[in-house]
Amino acid sequence: MKSSSALNDAGLMGETIRLGANARGQTAPNPNVGCVIAHGGEIVGRGATQPGGRPHAEAVALAEAGERARAATLYTSLEPCAHRSERGPTCAHMIIDAGVKRVVAAIEDPDERTAGDGIRQLREAGIEVEVGLCADEAREAMAGWLTRLTLGRPRITLKLALSIDGKIALPSGESKWITGEDARAHVHLERANSDMILVGRGTYLADRPSLDVRLPGLEERSPRRALLTRGEPVEGWETLHSPQDVFRLHDVNDLLVEGGSATATAFLAADLVDRVLLYRAPIIIGEGKSSVGYIGLEAIADAHGRWEPRDGRALGIDRLEVYERVRPSRRAFDSPEGLLSPSSG
Repeated sequence: MKSSSALNDAGLMGETIRLGANARGQTAPNPNVGCVIAHGGEIVGRGATQPGGRPHAEAVALAEAGERARAATLYTSLEPCAHRSERGPTCAHMIIDAGVKRVVAAIEDPDERTAGDGIRQLREAGIEVEVGLCADEAREAMAGWLTRLTLGRPRITLKLALSIDGKIALPSGESKWITGEDARAHVHLERANSDMILVGRGTYLADRPSLDVRLPGLEERSPRRALLTRGEPVEGWETLHSPQDVFRLHDVNDLLVEGGSATATAFLAADLVDRVLLYRAPIIIGEGKSSVGYIGLEAIADAHGRWEPRDGRALGIDRLEVYERVRPSRRAFDSPEGLLSPSSG
């Protein structure tokens, strides 16, 4: 049986990770970190990385806690930064100066500029440091940043809305609306958690989509818009000439690919999709437009073992299925001996 202190630690770290997860899509190129400061069983400070990446979560929480941070326990989803910056003191130094007694970090920072130095500095200052609590949850919450750090590109999510028989539109191209209101609301939440949304030129010409967030209270979190095209640029849209251009998106942690079939096919054929959100409506279309075209597979055996289901739930009358790509880099990403070793940063 876990002790009461361990249960308390887990609950406070859960709140910490939730704060960081809520900042996803707002902090690039920095990670979306959460922080909670507790003293005597009471939370005295909360923080998350602010839009644009500054201030860091620890700075926000320490500012809220003030003098109450002295002799307190600080929970953070990522090791406090320790590399010098012209924009202010490091989080490790701020924690030391605040008189924090104990720090609980979910994961070490794989960024080679910190990579264990934050933990070392805290311990040298006499602060008790523990690492590893809720590590898997923290990695999932910061998956976009971690993917960009390790693979040199954003974490790419492909959204597909289709019928039971796998169609995304009638032969005429009509596709509004395949899914219901609950599924569409979930898509808007995914948009709010993304730094950028991308569609193909065909989708742009057919639908002129706004790609904004239309959920109450989240309207200001509409991400940047990008167009996959070899044609002329469109005002207000960023242009990617090929899927490989994602490697130049150094200020994007999470990229959401919304349409259409040719764009989905291009990203899947390039093996650049990390996550698939499949919204399946309880309708059968029959002859119509398929969600994906030829992606280079020559045998059914080649298709097996590439994707693993991660979630499945009802969204009103529709069904959401979430799949993640299985690849060696992903397994290293999940492994403390892989991503979390300083040499791998």
